[in-house]
Amino acid sequence: MERKPIKSVEDFEVYQKAVKLFDDFLEQDLPILERSFIGRTLAKNQLRSLDSICANMEEGYERKSGKEIKNFFRMAKGSTGESRGRYKRLNKVLNQEIINKRVAVLNEIRAMLESLINKWK
Repeated sequence: MERKPIKSVEDFEVYQKAVKLFDDFLEQDLPILERSFIGRTLAKNQLRSLDSICANMEEGYERKSGKEIKNFFRMAKGSTGESRGRYKRLNKVLNQEIINKRVAVLNEIRAMLESLINKWK
């Protein structure tokens, strides 16, 4: 299978997964979370951390320096851990099926970021 050259951050499969996860949160999880005080409170932080995954990849890519890309992708990876932990703590508000699905995607994103970080010198 031939790989497309990376011309923008949108060309990274990991970025596409992160954007989809963010969209899924907005469309599916947020309406559920908004029904309770604890859900509304934690939803704000979850929105920020899921956005941070995407935003750090965007900023790092635009810097065009391998060292800076690596640092920003590390920060994005850190945000995956934050988001994953918060999903697990939301087990009283979201059903376990949603949590398991989101955590699995975050685990994929984390592994993909780790692989990319290790490739940059």
